[in-house]
Amino acid sequence: MKDRSHRPTAPDRACLPHVLREYAVIADGERGAVVDPEGRIVWLCAPRWHSDAVFSALIGGAGHFTVEPADRWHVWGGAYEEGTLIHVSRWVSADSVIECRDALAMPASADRLVLLRRMRVVRGEALLRLELEPRPGFGAHRMRDPRLEGDAWTASGEGLRLRLLGAPGASWHPDTGLRGEFRLRRGQEHDLVLELSTGPGRHRLDPAELWRTTEREWRRAVPDCSALAAPRDAAHAYAVLHGLTSSAGGMVAAATTSLPERANTGRNYDYRYAWLRDQCYAGLAVAAHGPHELLDRAVRFTADRILADGDRVRPAYTVSGEPMPEERALSLPGYPGGSDRIGNHAAAQFQLDTFGEALQLFAAAARHDRLTADAEAAAQVAVDAVERRWSEPDAGLWELENRFWTHSRLSVVCGLRRIADTVLAETRRRCLHPDGYWRRAADDDGPEAALLVPLARGCADAGDPSAARTRDRVEDRLAEDGYLYRFGHAGEPLGEAEGAFLLCGFHMALAAHRLGDPIGAFRWFERTRAACGPPGLFAEEYDVRQRQMRGNLPQAFVHALLLECAVRLGGASTEPW
Repeated sequence: MKDRSHRPTAPDRACLPHVLREYAVIADGERGAVVDPEGRIVWLCAPRWHSDAVFSALIGGAGHFTVEPADRWHVWGGAYEEGTLIHVSRWVSADSVIECRDALAMPASADRLVLLRRMRVVRGEALLRLELEPRPGFGAHRMRDPRLEGDAWTASGEGLRLRLLGAPGASWHPDTGLRGEFRLRRGQEHDLVLELSTGPGRHRLDPAELWRTTEREWRRAVPDCSALAAPRDAAHAYAVLHGLTSSAGGMVAAATTSLPERANTGRNYDYRYAWLRDQCYAGLAVAAHGPHELLDRAVRFTADRILADGDRVRPAYTVSGEPMPEERALSLPGYPGGSDRIGNHAAAQFQLDTFGEALQLFAAAARHDRLTADAEAAAQVAVDAVERRWSEPDAGLWELENRFWTHSRLSVVCGLRRIADTVLAETRRRCLHPDGYWRRAADDDGPEAALLVPLARGCADAGDPSAARTRDRVEDRLAEDGYLYRFGHAGEPLGEAEGAFLLCGFHMALAAHRLGDPIGAFRWFERTRAACGPPGLFAEEYDVRQRQMRGNLPQAFVHALLLECAVRLGGASTEPW
């Protein structure tokens, strides 16, 4: 049943939807904004990732922040500045070339966001249109008491205070928000600075200084990736992970909610939360490269959650460590083919492999001499939890029904020493097929791409025949046209029930590399990393036939595995397998 605490909102006709591959995302660790190719910011939650959206046009709500050429006869393009989430949109018309540089200012604070937009005419001259319609509460409310104070517009509503610098000549209309135009000649620039905060907004808004500190922070945050395979993509993956990771340590799975994995099937989820497994994937990827800041954040956040909740640790939390809310619906149309969900039903699941991934993360931190006292204590808690609960059915990597999933046990084996032999022996007895490959579960002989994870992490020796046989069977049964699917769906061919899972393609690359097949590893790596849009962002799934992305974006664990592949396949790893 729909939650009627929000009144229905008609889709914002000023922001018609685009296919997912065309959107860019800017982020500062505490929240993210989605930018469409026409220069409209169509998604932004404030003040934090899991807060209500102020701009929700992406999922059919009201609210957007547009800077676009008034001349509609143009084509769009754009790119990220290397090693950053500073995005530059670019529009070319018959007689002009225009750019708009977008970023969320850094370093960021949890109670205040600053959005920077710098317009510049590269050639000719141009008339640019500004539209700012802030609509808190997923489009349900309007900002109140708009006024021009000096050279900045101010307004407030639903616990937020707004300031906009750079549009003193614009007009605020009750029904449509702020509207204005700017005419720029070649070489001219114009800055817009939007602040949304929960406080009084007393900070000085100096565009030049804000840009300088943001650029400096990105240079500091992203390490040199020039020695890696695909260095530009590797640096971009690191920037995405940094942009999705809060100063409190939590990394959201994606910046968005409710973007469908399959049209009109109900598979729409809220990924604006920190999954411990995903956090460990990111930490392990970074650790493969070196003892960088994101490793420390992953260790701190994961350890804190395990120490707080013990063997009842949740699969996911808010980025600040609070429990994730239960799933509910809004009164919005949703992105085409999707719906409008916030919260997530996985909040109460038991996922055994989370403990295994955490133990692998702590081991990687120890090898870099980055294991804190809290993390050491959390490792003991995790071992004790596994000892008590490893034989219980769990929801597994894909968050399905509770079963004795093979992947969950093998992930635990990868992270354990004291009780690994016991877990492995029982899992081998129940889950190793007589033909020598690993079953999907104790009661399921089907192929399962999740089994590539423990193979890539060294659960079995490279010479163990079960490793090669499992990998070959997964490739034979679940691969199509160079892309990999999670598992088969009864009665439906691959690609019909769901898209290829990009996480699985990168896991296949790592498994092939570990099993001594460098050519196969690079083939899987190159094919999988091609499944992005022009901005270089990945969603969770890829529709191979339509060459379209599916699901929320940017999907953090896909970028994490791209980074790890780039490190290991490029021979630059500082870590053993």
